[in-house]
Amino acid sequence: MIGIIDYGMGNLGSVSNACRFLELDAKIITRKEEMDSCRAVVLPGVGAFGDCMGHLVEHDFVQAIEGWIQSGKPLMGICLGLQALFQRSEESPGVPGLGIFEGTVKRFDLPKELKVPQIGWNRINEVQPDCPMFDGIENGSFFYLVHSYYVCPSDESIVAGKTEYGIDYCSCVWKDNVFATQFHPEKSQAVGLRMLKNFWNWAEAG
Repeated sequence: MIGIIDYGMGNLGSVSNACRFLELDAKIITRKEEMDSCRAVVLPGVGAFGDCMGHLVEHDFVQAIEGWIQSGKPLMGICLGLQALFQRSEESPGVPGLGIFEGTVKRFDLPKELKVPQIGWNRINEVQPDCPMFDGIENGSFFYLVHSYYVCPSDESIVAGKTEYGIDYCSCVWKDNVFATQFHPEKSQAVGLRMLKNFWNWAEAG
């Protein structure tokens, strides 16, 4: 079963609907204890970094997520769920992230002709060709994004995909049992659904 973590802010409906369309065994979980019955979890999120971390603390999910990852169980982060995995964000100075990955979340500083936030479809160029989440997905496929901030990992080896929007930035990461995306697979039509199914297959094979 895939647990979709509900900590008070996130794109729960669209993720849940996508899993239901794919006939995946998934449920929204609101308490850390419910993670025990899951084989994999999804950490979604929309909104501000500081609010996200505050809600994770309030709902007692911080240590649960850290323990989950340390135990080697599969986790997928989506949008703000990717950013929360890093140490800090320029959006909320002084607020620590989960610190699963070293690095900072930075705000786009782009020419005036490029709007911030970036809203719409853009190409994801694979960096790790052996990443199982891209199985059956053509390199350079378009995914849907809505964001003003992007992650800057200290360790380039975790970068799984990059996107060009004024700069060439990291749009997804993969290391061991953690895969996370800045884009929204659940809103990216056929390729996004394929990625969610790939996550399911990956979790089942683990």
